Amino acid sequence: MTDIHLNIAVAQIDASTMAGHARMQWLETQLKLAKQQAVELLVLPELFVSGYNVGSQVDQLAESSAGPAAKMIATLAQKYQIAIYYGFAERDGTNGTKLYNAAQCIGPEGKVLGHYRKRLLPPGFEATYFTKGNNIGLFNWRGFNIGMLICYDAEFPELARELAIVGADIILVPTALGSQWGWVAQQMMPTRGYENGVYFVYANYCGQEHQQIYLGGSFIGSPAGEVVARAGAVETLLIAKVKLETVKAAQKRLPYLLDCQGL
Repeated sequence: MTDIHLNIAVAQIDASTMAGHARMQWLETQLKLAKQQAVELLVLPELFVSGYNVGSQVDQLAESSAGPAAKMIATLAQKYQIAIYYGFAERDGTNGTKLYNAAQCIGPEGKVLGHYRKRLLPPGFEATYFTKGNNIGLFNWRGFNIGMLICYDAEFPELARELAIVGADIILVPTALGSQWGWVAQQMMPTRGYENGVYFVYANYCGQEHQQIYLGGSFIGSPAGEVVARAGAVETLLIAKVKLETVKAAQKRLPYLLDCQGL
């Protein structure tokens, strides 16, 4: 097999960083560091553009998928030649009345590689302001099939399995996991990679945003269920090389995806 690999980074940001210029400035700093280490894809947390625990302000902070934030991120992706996967509050471009908890990946050419709207919304803030998405998120880039979920989505094994069955080699998960849910990041999420034989990339916040305290704990997990890189409770840039041959070997060794068919 040809040596197909990708250098992926997770940028864990302190959630107190203000939306707008401060976050974009922080992102550029991370891209400079990532470029020095040959990173090709950078993954950011859920609702990175607006912030997560913003309540009714989300209505003012929401943008279309081609809005000002997307244009700025596209410019940065081109400048540093790094694909950027980030979360944002999306205002539907058709009539502007619906909001979605969305994420998209913009490639080094400044074009959208993949776009996804969160399909499962937890009660509270998200269920109040957002509409559920209804499409599988999968795109192909540099030899990998890359699946997309957002936070709560990944806590349902069915959605990760669905992506793996249609061919995902890597699953990217921006999240906003609170400090009270440590076992989710420590145990549940690495299992998602193992049970599907895929790389699992989990990008969280750290610090505090209004009354919400975040866990940190972002990680990059292997198809064997091993945590290749793990953040603590402070800002961190995690980097790992993922290899397609490792995915194929894991799925051959434990044929869960084949054996679950027809169940």
